[in-house]
Amino acid sequence: MTTAATVAIAATACSSSKSSDTKSDAGTLSTDGKGKTINVWLQSDAQKGWPEVVTQATQRFEAATGAKVNVQWQQWSNYTTKLDSTFAGSSGVPDVVELGNTQTSSYIAAGAFTDLTASKGDFENSATWLQGLAESGTSSDGKLSAIPYYAGSRVVIYRKDLWTKAGITAVPTTISELNADLDKVKAANAADPNFSAFYMPGKYWYAAMSFVYGAGGTIADQSGGKWSGQLESDKAQTGLAEWQTLATKYSVGGATKDESDQDAIMAQGHVSAIVGNGWELGSVTDPKTGNPKLAADLSTFPMPGTAAGNYTPSFLGGSDLAVPAKAPNAGLGAEWVKYFTDNTSQTALAKYAIPNTTSLLSVYEGQGQANQSTGEAAKNTWFVPNTPNWANVESGNVLQNMLESIATGHATPADAAKSADTQIATTLNATS
Repeated sequence: MTTAATVAIAATACSSSKSSDTKSDAGTLSTDGKGKTINVWLQSDAQKGWPEVVTQATQRFEAATGAKVNVQWQQWSNYTTKLDSTFAGSSGVPDVVELGNTQTSSYIAAGAFTDLTASKGDFENSATWLQGLAESGTSSDGKLSAIPYYAGSRVVIYRKDLWTKAGITAVPTTISELNADLDKVKAANAADPNFSAFYMPGKYWYAAMSFVYGAGGTIADQSGGKWSGQLESDKAQTGLAEWQTLATKYSVGGATKDESDQDAIMAQGHVSAIVGNGWELGSVTDPKTGNPKLAADLSTFPMPGTAAGNYTPSFLGGSDLAVPAKAPNAGLGAEWVKYFTDNTSQTALAKYAIPNTTSLLSVYEGQGQANQSTGEAAKNTWFVPNTPNWANVESGNVLQNMLESIATGHATPADAAKSADTQIATTLNATS
């Protein structure tokens, strides 16, 4: 990577503010960072999981450009609301933002990000980016607006010691076997009123929808140009019932919560299993925020399916990085993204999460048993309906509210799904 590079980018139509970078010629913004500080919004996943990856990329960027970097850690909860209010203003806009790959399409459609198409080749491994991430950062007309960051597939993270004490000698290969094993673990720890054989937060929609897709269902379907919610279907109801068992029979205390603090909860010692990204294993045992004494006791396996050899599909989640159209230092923002997604950074990231390129998957899977499990889980995945309006379903908490009502017993899966389907159809079919 050259240190005196300029980034070829064109500001999108929605940008009305002037960048503090100097345009050296048409369509380019300089990366001269002397005396400047860029603001980067990253989710706390990196803060908890791979802070050293952020540090090394930032140090190389600062040495090359002369600019300073202010990383501001964010939380997924209500994040799009914060983005919306920030983008609507004329100040306080960061130079780089992280978004989930389910969130990018609506912002791209609205022209909220800087067009990076002309500089795509300057981003290392752009020819081998993971397809699911690359597509989420690209508009329908082929313009590149967001750069793939990392991907993740969820697996079961469990306490080997507790399972062994309960008489379990092998990981389950079917959902039925999993429930039978959880019955044993629950019975063995019946004296602990706060114990969860399987901690399943009531708003954990990524986990719940995996069971829907595993049963052959789907969230929504499009026919004749119209979307309709599909959670009332028999197959989706079967999946929701499987999730409900975990959330109500084996989980204690999380019916109204999401998964954001499940690692810290597991670290307290009253949980035998959770569903999480592979890197969350390290978060559970983190010396500062977790419990390092559990390190030797934790292991992982893909969530089993209805038949042996078939895993429950895992959500192929991930994140992209974008430079807002109103970013005050757009060129420097794009340059920082270059460093943070280059081969050096992605190789380091491969210890914790699936990197953004197929060329480093073997590095990821060679990092240990947890990565082998997530690598296996990533072979059978699902994704959200591909429409810009999907982000409004997420920000509207449609699935989260449906699941919470089921987990708390306020509604049956059928009644909760009926309400959710109506909201999904209304939202996905809305016109701006």
